[in-house]
Amino acid sequence: MVVTAILHDSAHAKINLYLHVTGRRPDGYHLLDSLAVFAGAADRLAVHPAEGAPGAVTLEITGPFGAGLVAESDSNLILRAARLLRAAATADVPDRLPPLRIVLDKRLPVASGIGGGSADAAAALRLLLRAWPDLRVPRDRLMVLAAELGADVPVCVEQAAARMGGVGDVLDPAPELPACGMMLVNCGEAVPTPSVFRSRAAVFHPPAALSAGWADVGAMVRDLSALTNDLEDAACAICPAIRTVLQVLAAAPGCRLARMSGSGATCFALFDSAQAARDACVAVERPGWWVWAGGLHGEERSAQTGGTVGRAV
Repeated sequence: MVVTAILHDSAHAKINLYLHVTGRRPDGYHLLDSLAVFAGAADRLAVHPAEGAPGAVTLEITGPFGAGLVAESDSNLILRAARLLRAAATADVPDRLPPLRIVLDKRLPVASGIGGGSADAAAALRLLLRAWPDLRVPRDRLMVLAAELGADVPVCVEQAAARMGGVGDVLDPAPELPACGMMLVNCGEAVPTPSVFRSRAAVFHPPAALSAGWADVGAMVRDLSALTNDLEDAACAICPAIRTVLQVLAAAPGCRLARMSGSGATCFALFDSAQAARDACVAVERPGWWVWAGGLHGEERSAQTGGTVGRAV
């Protein structure tokens, strides 16, 4: 099969509405409990026909956050995803796979606690399966391959709200979520995840007791306010600008909840609507900050409205 059309997909930002560290495995990995949702903000990927050996995949990185990322690196998750899919093929299938060029338009901040690299890898898996239909990888096998790329990659394959457990790889259905608005802010400083985990207080919290769903934003915020991001204090100690971002978000007109996502440095705020989040941008923007506002992934599409384009100001 020869790929003649350009295929597109989006890799949406994963936001942890809360994150409890519940324990630690003997191998040193921490156990987590979190409610993950996906914002409208996203990187964009495209697969182009290319020349080369069967199954060869090259990568080009563009976009405002593409500088410094190495497209030829053996550790690049997109290229690793391609290698895993090829290795999963049976018989002579690899010899029939057309060569491809993937273009990543990097619009999300790097190393920022919103799963950008994991989302990119998951989007690459989805795109490659479309471009290489002869692979025929069952969903269960796909999720195993995704977990080999990273603990956050499986949840990013579906890009749907989920309750995350284990090291992030155990997925359960999320409560029913109300429509809401969201603002994302990154201060422009990368915060290494290992440093945050090393710096956090050695305290564990039990998994949250969540309701089956929330009828409105007020009910959701009330329950989320009783929970925490257990990595926030450690991240703020490493990067004090995170605390400033949280204070600015909390003071924004219409903000219902402000919290850090993941291991930082990106923070989020919840609003009653996507429009309310967009309206509050002017009160939040600061020089050097990346700011995005809109709705959750899926809500924006169904409402036929776009989020504010994430930008550094």
